[in-house]
Amino acid sequence: MKKIVQKSDKVLRQKAKEIPLEEITTPKIQKIIKEMSDSLKSQDDGVALAAPQIGYPLKIFVVSGKIFDIDFIRGQGLPTNKKDIPKDLIFINPKISKLSKEKEWVPEGCLSVRWIYGKVHRSKKATITAYDEKGKKIIRGASGLLAQIFQHETDHLDGTLFIDKAKELQEEKPETYFEKDK
Repeated sequence: MKKIVQKSDKVLRQKAKEIPLEEITTPKIQKIIKEMSDSLKSQDDGVALAAPQIGYPLKIFVVSGKIFDIDFIRGQGLPTNKKDIPKDLIFINPKISKLSKEKEWVPEGCLSVRWIYGKVHRSKKATITAYDEKGKKIIRGASGLLAQIFQHETDHLDGTLFIDKAKELQEEKPETYFEKDK
């Protein structure tokens, strides 16, 4: 499993490169997608991961299927039967095509900026155009958490970290974070 790089790593500040459509289904890109999913699954509190976060300056991000699980949404953790968790969503060469004018300050953290949290001004709704892991074009609208993820992850692909936009930054140590779940 690939290690998640932290904020001082130069790859996080690079503009990620588009993947030629004919390369999406190659073993190389499919291996990177699997590494991303595996790295994301290793983080209980992670909901999405961009390729630069594991060292690849490529325009890909993965959204954990757990964000669609009702128990996870309610803050009750994940179901004991992992087969019930929806599959991860893959976005290749994503472009936000529409953002709502209505925005709000939302709490945010990042697997590459451990254990710092803050509030970021994000649009409440977002539409993204991308390709899935099979090279099929997808257009997906979202609100709430998924819209926030679209904005956070596309920022990663442009070399921007949430701390560049956030206010009220504070450190929250892992033991504090996980004690909330008890």
